[in-house]
Amino acid sequence: MSTTTKNMNKYWRIGEPMVWLSGASLAITLLTAIILLAVIMINGLGVFWPAELQRLELQDGNQVIGRLIKSEPTADGSALRRQYKIANRDLYGLDFRWIDEDQIVSQEVPRNLLVLERIEHGDFYGELKSLNLNGTTRTASLPDLTKALIEVETEIRGLRELEGKLKDASYLMEQLRLKKLKFDYKGVPANDPKQVALSQEKAILDEEFGHLIDIQTRQNARAREDTAMFTDASGREKEIVLADIFQVYAPNSMGLGDKIAFYSAKLLELFVGQPRESNTEGGLFPAIFGTVMLIFVMSLFSFPLGVIAAIYLREYAKEGIVVRIVRIAVNNLAGIPSIVYGIFGLGFFVYGIGHSIDSFFFPERLPTPTFGTGGLLWASLTLALLTVPVVIVSTEEALGAIPREMREGSYALGSTKFQTLVRILLPMASPGIMTGLILAMARAAGEVAPLMITGVVKLAPALPIDGNFPFFHLDRKFMHLGFHIYDIGFQSPNVEAAKPMVFVTTLLLVLIVLLMSSVAIRLRNKMKKRYTFGTF
Repeated sequence: MSTTTKNMNKYWRIGEPMVWLSGASLAITLLTAIILLAVIMINGLGVFWPAELQRLELQDGNQVIGRLIKSEPTADGSALRRQYKIANRDLYGLDFRWIDEDQIVSQEVPRNLLVLERIEHGDFYGELKSLNLNGTTRTASLPDLTKALIEVETEIRGLRELEGKLKDASYLMEQLRLKKLKFDYKGVPANDPKQVALSQEKAILDEEFGHLIDIQTRQNARAREDTAMFTDASGREKEIVLADIFQVYAPNSMGLGDKIAFYSAKLLELFVGQPRESNTEGGLFPAIFGTVMLIFVMSLFSFPLGVIAAIYLREYAKEGIVVRIVRIAVNNLAGIPSIVYGIFGLGFFVYGIGHSIDSFFFPERLPTPTFGTGGLLWASLTLALLTVPVVIVSTEEALGAIPREMREGSYALGSTKFQTLVRILLPMASPGIMTGLILAMARAAGEVAPLMITGVVKLAPALPIDGNFPFFHLDRKFMHLGFHIYDIGFQSPNVEAAKPMVFVTTLLLVLIVLLMSSVAIRLRNKMKKRYTFGTF
């Protein structure tokens, strides 16, 4: 046999090709992940940058004001065409327009063009013509408009405070209604002192609520009296109520520092603001809060359950056909489609346990469900069942990797099995257990299908946590970043306008998963340094 043949046989025998294949697979995986993150960041981070507005004059004599989105070849490849965001949806019926470059006669970047972010109907691009304040119409500039908007914002802030009082009064009225339902269900007569006191309290609250509604109506009418007149590219006038304007700025006259400050404010709004315009504008705080809350509550259920099940299977259960079947079932559960878990959660938790809770604790409220409908608790339990196999498998492997001598040495020193488990085995297995928790959190954060039928909604009226007893309202529905991506990306009436927010939400979801996983990984590494030694 030749030397070359021997070297080749040795090369294959020691597994060198498999090493190269594994390295190539890892490199491809990392490259794919990096490319995906780069695409998301490129399309997501530039959404809030105040890009310049262009005024175009076309060959047909029309003029267009828009923000350049992208350029691409025409269908026949003979020229280029540009996509502009022209806004003014209530005037044109669309947000974007394609324009062939050979149709453009001239283009300029006027400094007086304004961008209006509105509560409804999307952005408006145009020029300010006049202001109508307190019944007086006069020409105005951007500083005048900004000053007027500040005054209107003060009135709107007062309306928000009034809305808070209305919300508190509404909550008290709801509690009285539920209390009356309980009295009626128990058969308490109407002339009973409890019923009489309840009626008197309700009458006082109704009067106070009506008074607050009257004040709100007057203040709202006053806040909507002031208007501004704007003109679009063709000179068409559009009167806009100042209270409907969320923000106004002139991107063509902003310097680099102003743009950076504007961009930073938009990022802050993304994290702490409320959504608007069918979730395609504004902030994502309710969705961020709902996602983090879901993962936290899910971990409270899946982590202890998975660890306890793994401890029993590894340390206490006798090996046999039943244990083997259980292990096979656990491994197979990890491969079941998530929508199956959603259907199970709907049938078992919502319609089963939830209906039983309503029948036992809240019979007076039926047929209106309390826990017998989707909510944060049932969604968390559904995801806990989805992720608990991952925790079980990782915990079992971590316990199985501990050398047998560690157990025997502990027993030889007089420790009981429980003491050995708590003081020796679990600390040493903690890095592996944390790995399972990390995988469980990462999977739960990205799941959407089970949540769609167990509690997630497009827009939640209230957060699961507030200042009203019992403070944690696990029966409430909630928002989720994953469902938010699906909703605005595939259910929005204006998908093209919602596309930027899809990338922003995706980037935010990835960052949340990375942040939570990084914290867990850091804890795992600390545990590994403390409890691991030798080759283990």
